[in-house]
Amino acid sequence: MSAFSRFTPLIRSLPATVPFVGPEAIERQRGRRIAARIGANESGFGPADSVFLAIQRAAGETWKYADPENYELRRALAGHLGTSPAHIAVGEGIDGLLGEIVRLVVERDTPVVTSLGGYPTFNYHVAGHGGRLVTVPYVDDREDLDGLLAAVKREAAPLIYLANPDNPMGSWWPAARIIEFAAALPDTTLLILDEAYCETAPPEALPSSESLIDRPNVIRTRTFSKAYGLAGARVGYALTTPGTAQAFDKIRNHFGMNRIGVAAAQAALSDQQYLKEVTQRIAASRDRIAGIARENGLLPLASATNFVTIDCGRDATYARSIVDRLMGDHGIFIRMPGVAPLNRCVRISTGPDAEMDLLEAALPAVLRSMAER
Repeated sequence: MSAFSRFTPLIRSLPATVPFVGPEAIERQRGRRIAARIGANESGFGPADSVFLAIQRAAGETWKYADPENYELRRALAGHLGTSPAHIAVGEGIDGLLGEIVRLVVERDTPVVTSLGGYPTFNYHVAGHGGRLVTVPYVDDREDLDGLLAAVKREAAPLIYLANPDNPMGSWWPAARIIEFAAALPDTTLLILDEAYCETAPPEALPSSESLIDRPNVIRTRTFSKAYGLAGARVGYALTTPGTAQAFDKIRNHFGMNRIGVAAAQAALSDQQYLKEVTQRIAASRDRIAGIARENGLLPLASATNFVTIDCGRDATYARSIVDRLMGDHGIFIRMPGVAPLNRCVRISTGPDAEMDLLEAALPAVLRSMAER
């Protein structure tokens, strides 16, 4: 008997896959170390010194489970956002929260609407629960709000995913359009509004906390992985109505949060001065990446995130060659969108000056070597 025969028919039908090939796997495959890790939208600037101190203090108590109610972190987040702890659910990064939301809504063949080329981990969760993805192409490198709304109504979809600011393109919609979009959705459709990059976005891109807080069919997901520099800690949270937030208690892993990560998140939230400083550094690095792209005849797209998407002006084969040669010849790790027409682009994360120096030196060399072939 095959080991796989013990699994459900759904699981037997799915490929074994990892939505992202990690930089560690790329190092193993290529047999060389990464010199500039600017492809995973982490923060190479790292967290605040105050966060490192909190991690050190928490390490001595790592033998304890974290509070299964995440009470102190939820209270701190509520104070920061001007709401109540009842409006907040905490999870293992946005990826963990997405899995829980999908589990709350999706059954076999449930239609789920998202953008074609949007965040692949969400698609992974939908497939894992047997849902049927309905995708809407981007328009002018932004998620198509009108197209998404039409797809929801056509399919009577109970779940839709929208990222604002967007990954992988870095584009965004103003808050007024997002609020209008949420109001136009049927009450039976749950909107996941992924705001992973909210700290790096312009203020006009983000609806205020109170503007959507009374809509039980809206869940806003946020993370400490980006501007706060805690990608490895895996701490995210959802902002929604108390009733919707409480639904997470039905299915979440109540001891899923690690004690050190929670302590780090609380310290990061307390150090808003560092957040202000690091978002300025991120903005400066975005400008530098855009300048490097222009100097090499490439077109940087406007970005509200901690990365810059660059239109390479040709096709996916050309963009893939840039990605592969930067890594293979120079140890510079970047990524690219996965589907056409977005995959004419590459995506470069912001980072410290030393990594930008490597990029600035390597990119023209890569482009010259490609032109000579």
